[in-house]
Amino acid sequence: QVQLVESGGGLVQPGGSLRLSCAASGSIFSVNAMGWYRQAPGKQRELVAILASGGGGSTNYADFVKGRFTISRGNAKNTVYLQMNSLKPEDTAVYYCYTDVYGLRLGEQSAYWGQGTQVTVSS
Repeated sequence: QVQLVESGGGLVQPGGSLRLSCAASGSIFSVNAMGWYRQAPGKQRELVAILASGGGGSTNYADFVKGRFTISRGNAKNTVYLQMNSLKPEDTAVYYCYTDVYGLRLGEQSAYWGQGTQVTVSS
């Protein structure tokens, strides 16, 4: 069992910044990927940014956040951050932490979602 705990959401004015944090804990052998998705009411969940460990590691951003958001891994194990700058009203959504991990059993691979944190960008 793996748990993801998110924090850092809130209300911010257009052009402002927020920093989201996510920490994974539980029966994790290794992390394949950690990242962030978001979902606005009436819309499907979409990728924001993700860090993958396979093939030496890679970072991928959605086009709509490139140049504004930065994803990074923390010094604490299994921790990921999302620095969000130049926020726009259309960034308003529930942001979900995501991870894909290998469990302690050989060949076990599972994906997990956090409970979500609300980000509201409004004047």
